[in-house]
Amino acid sequence: MATIYYLQQTQLEQLNAKPLPEQIRIEEIEANQAKLSRQFYTEVGKHWQWTDKLVWTEQQWLEYASPASLRTFAAYLNQEFVGYFELNKHPDNSVEIAYFGLAKAFHGQGIGGGLLSQCIQRAWQWNPSRVWVHTCDLDHPAALANYKARGMALYKTEHED
Repeated sequence: MATIYYLQQTQLEQLNAKPLPEQIRIEEIEANQAKLSRQFYTEVGKHWQWTDKLVWTEQQWLEYASPASLRTFAAYLNQEFVGYFELNKHPDNSVEIAYFGLAKAFHGQGIGGGLLSQCIQRAWQWNPSRVWVHTCDLDHPAALANYKARGMALYKTEHED
């Protein structure tokens, strides 16, 4: 049984940003988005039971990544993959943090708060009505606390069997 937490911000001023270490750069993925989205999802998600998309075909990944409403960003230290996030703009003008996570090698190094701050800032650049995310107790143990520390407010909780 999992508990799912929904959090949101309704204005940029709610963001309690944490700096990202200077040596880490963020790049928007504009070429090979489907391939890299799949790679990032697999790499980050293998530690957190992200399994729903593992069975997808190449065509399903292409369809997922092709809309202009989905943007994928990756963080790197030199050439090493640190983590990623995906933002999905919905028809109601909200932006969902569809995926966010760090590669296992970068857990516990104080990078998550800075990367999430960058993620939320990029979401607000789309001028949405709100920025939201859902996480669950199967994700990284610090995920919920990180979202709250960045100023996101819990607005719904669900229990799933």
